Amino acid sequence: MSALAQEPNTDTRPRRRMLHPVMMMLGVIIAALALTYMVDSGHYQRKGKLVVPGTYQVLAKTHNAGALLATSVPAPTESRAAPASFISALNAVPRGMVKNSELIFMVMFIGGMFGVMRRTGVVDAGIDRLLEVTNGNVYVLAPLLMLLIGLGSTFLGFISEYLVIIPVLMVLAKRLGLSNLFAVALVAIAAKIGYIASVTNPLALAVAQPLVGVPLFSGIGMRLAVFIVFLPLGILYLMHYVRRSGYVQAPSHTTAGKLSPRHTAILIALALAGVALVLGTRNYHWHSIQLASFYVFLSVVIALLGGLDSRSASDAFVDGMKGMILAGLLIGLAASVELILQDSAVLDTLIHAVTGLAKEQSPAWVAQGLMGVQMFLDVFIPSVSGKAAVTMPIIGPIAQLSGVSGQTTILAFLLGGGLTNMVTPTSGMLLAYLATARVGYGEWIRFILPLFIVLLLLSGATLAIAVFIGY
Repeated sequence: MSALAQEPNTDTRPRRRMLHPVMMMLGVIIAALALTYMVDSGHYQRKGKLVVPGTYQVLAKTHNAGALLATSVPAPTESRAAPASFISALNAVPRGMVKNSELIFMVMFIGGMFGVMRRTGVVDAGIDRLLEVTNGNVYVLAPLLMLLIGLGSTFLGFISEYLVIIPVLMVLAKRLGLSNLFAVALVAIAAKIGYIASVTNPLALAVAQPLVGVPLFSGIGMRLAVFIVFLPLGILYLMHYVRRSGYVQAPSHTTAGKLSPRHTAILIALALAGVALVLGTRNYHWHSIQLASFYVFLSVVIALLGGLDSRSASDAFVDGMKGMILAGLLIGLAASVELILQDSAVLDTLIHAVTGLAKEQSPAWVAQGLMGVQMFLDVFIPSVSGKAAVTMPIIGPIAQLSGVSGQTTILAFLLGGGLTNMVTPTSGMLLAYLATARVGYGEWIRFILPLFIVLLLLSGATLAIAVFIGY
């Protein structure tokens, strides 16, 4: 047994001292509550959901401590806003759950589907077969899986869909003598780097590019270069972690043999489901509701092909959903932070303040500043499309007046938001990944921080090159 395999069982004290992710999110909510007193309220005029640049104005707001005990907080008007109270902050928690309810139910149904899959035995049988084919070589398995995940993320915008892969990789990691951190890192690094590059990611580009006046999906060359450079670095980083942790590949004695007809049928159904997911999200614009329905349908298909009776399949589905309750709760809590700031009209003030820092600088420094602005705002607006709708109408003109092209502005938007999403505690999907793998946030930050710093420096260099070549 490798040293890494023994790590989760022999060193439990640091894990026990780690702050529970729910308590960590409640701390962020309290910080957001305090921010509504420390920052002026203000707002931009909007045309639909889009911000009209140059229309920001400060709103009158009461800053006394008595507002903390208010039983209700009036909605902001054109001339006045109110800070959050303890009660309104508590109300933001269920409101956040409602706001992200579609995504939460999709995540829970993913867990249910995996529960049914696990009950049929196809997960263990498939992993046995995979280990036999690759001779249990993690240095072959991990890069191939990360490449597939990264491609789906950067070209199709897959991110929440990968939650279902994490439990499977946890089983694989256990067979290889590796920790759950390896399982979640394999998915998160590849998926997040895919989003950083967003070669043709429709979720990011369909909103952002038209707002700065560049054709949709244009400028692919530079973003593809980012993907080609960043993903191998992520793969090498994970492989270095495996080697540094003391992992030694043991001789494979697996004799999995052929898969049973039922297992083969389920694997074929899963392959067809993968094709359906690509077509549905790309051509038919499936979102969380449609994906949740699809996972329920797929659960039924898997149960039938696996020969499960109705009670066994139902129990497995419910058990699988239970395993995703924490992930769903964290997604809802992350949304509540944005709601608190919106209700007190603080978000527009933050946007106005940070975008003003990029004015009247050289194009190279403006590009770097725009990335920094996006990194800061991503803490408060984790949604890629939502952040694009709010920030691009403001940032676009500033960048243009400073000599930064629309394509470079989009690149700064993608790099900044993608990097922050690797580490921010307000990213519901990152917390859902970690909760699914039962990996603490502190453990994740200690692991990912060196790679984050390297990618941050490379992102700054990439923007400098983009400005220099007139991208």
